[in-house]
Amino acid sequence: MKHFCRSEPRSRIAESTAIFETARLKALMRCDQTLAWKNLQAHAQGFAGFDLRTAFAADAQRAQTLSQSAPHVFADLSKNHTDSATEALLMALAQQTGLAAHRDAMFRGEHINATEDRAVMHWLLRQPAGSLQGALAAPLAQVHETQGAMLQYAEQVRADAQITDVVNIGIGGSDLGPQMAVLALQDFVIPGKRFHFVSNVDGHELAAVLQGLKAENTLFLIASKTFTTIETMTNARSALTWFKAQGGTDVARHFAALTTHVSAAAAFGITTTFGFWDWVGGRYSVWSAIGLPVAIAIGAQGFKDLLAGAHAMDQHFQTTPLEANLPVRLGLLDVWYRNFLGYTSRSIAPYHSALRRVPAYLQQLEMESNGKRVDRNGQALPYGTSPVLWGEPGTNGQHAYFQMLHQGTDVVPLEFIAVKKPTHSLKDHHELLLANAIAQAQALMLGQADVGGHKNFTGNRPSTFLLLEELTPASLGALIALQEHRVFTSGSVWGINSFDQWGVELGKVLAKDIHARLLSGDAKGLDASSAALLQRVRLG
Repeated sequence: MKHFCRSEPRSRIAESTAIFETARLKALMRCDQTLAWKNLQAHAQGFAGFDLRTAFAADAQRAQTLSQSAPHVFADLSKNHTDSATEALLMALAQQTGLAAHRDAMFRGEHINATEDRAVMHWLLRQPAGSLQGALAAPLAQVHETQGAMLQYAEQVRADAQITDVVNIGIGGSDLGPQMAVLALQDFVIPGKRFHFVSNVDGHELAAVLQGLKAENTLFLIASKTFTTIETMTNARSALTWFKAQGGTDVARHFAALTTHVSAAAAFGITTTFGFWDWVGGRYSVWSAIGLPVAIAIGAQGFKDLLAGAHAMDQHFQTTPLEANLPVRLGLLDVWYRNFLGYTSRSIAPYHSALRRVPAYLQQLEMESNGKRVDRNGQALPYGTSPVLWGEPGTNGQHAYFQMLHQGTDVVPLEFIAVKKPTHSLKDHHELLLANAIAQAQALMLGQADVGGHKNFTGNRPSTFLLLEELTPASLGALIALQEHRVFTSGSVWGINSFDQWGVELGKVLAKDIHARLLSGDAKGLDASSAALLQRVRLG
């Protein structure tokens, strides 16, 4: 049995520190209790007549002032419903809610995930080896020990010509992260191997993937921290049944597990396992062993580049003054839109086909993190938190939902993600793609007058434009880390715990009961609607 991941036992000092940290978090001032919040409310009342066209006409430096560069990412924020006065008030809000102190506590490894009594250290997964001293030195060494073993295994699989298909079986962060990254970095993927991702317990998904595969050519990666996730394990057992039915015998060679439950994996027949730690949340786990399919796809060096890009953004977030800190500026803008201008959703439009799963990835990152109705103390919040995130790649989205963005009754901020340099040589395609992205941002802002009404565009619709020089492992790492820290920022200001996800659990618990009832037909004690649906689906 080969398992790569070990954790140190928790000391009394660590337990005392955790108790202290929980108390300190509870003492942080909630945003609606600050003077800055009241000032922002007053400011928003006078902001109703704000018009981007007027703002640009009045300030020749607006594009420069409200744009900035961060590692691997250029951001144009100038087409947003904000100005220097708004940014100053938002910075005051960040200061009064203790954002910087909360950020620093995370980077010290303190237990800022108070409801689960855990540290939040996904950033440690991309920290260079030997770069930290003190209490974090040992965890960092463990990270690199596990990472080294994982990357060595990835290179072995890459060199194994018999393995032509890699099937990742996971759900949530164990699926969305690696799937998004492998698709995004398709230009770096090793030739001769195909990558498949199965997450849905719907058997149609697994059956479609297995069709055409051969047992002797397939490697299955089972990604479940506890090795008990019902969707993942249902798919894993079905994959094992298929493997044996196809004549497969060497389970140890064709299955690996990304888990900390070594004994459960062994009972399954898996002898190669890679673990990770309780301070790695699922939606932040692509940097860990969960990223194994990414490492197989782009190689050890490519995976290290992915981590390096994310680390560069970590450093920016950790050390740059708040007023020039891109994740902070974006997170505060999200608070401004959600709580003061009443914008309840944000659309993501990546103008690069390889980034097509980024909207889904960001949905989990933000909505699972900040979709909370109580503060750190469990008290109900009187204000909104996470916006609804949704989107599609451009130019597809233009011919689907952009109609609503331009002429709908709701204002929906749009976030463009574009890449300057293409990797293909097809004439004029990329120029046309970038022209569409810039033009859509322009059209949202400028609008168009039409006395007839049907062709009237009110304009003054907000957008953010994020630009990467190239789509590489490093730039993708920076882009995703940027979004992680942006979510941290807004969650911190809102005074919520962005790192638990209790809302995922209730439906899963009830599903176990309903599943048993589907098999037995027992509807006793169910509400009338659920009982009727149960009988209807059983009758076929």
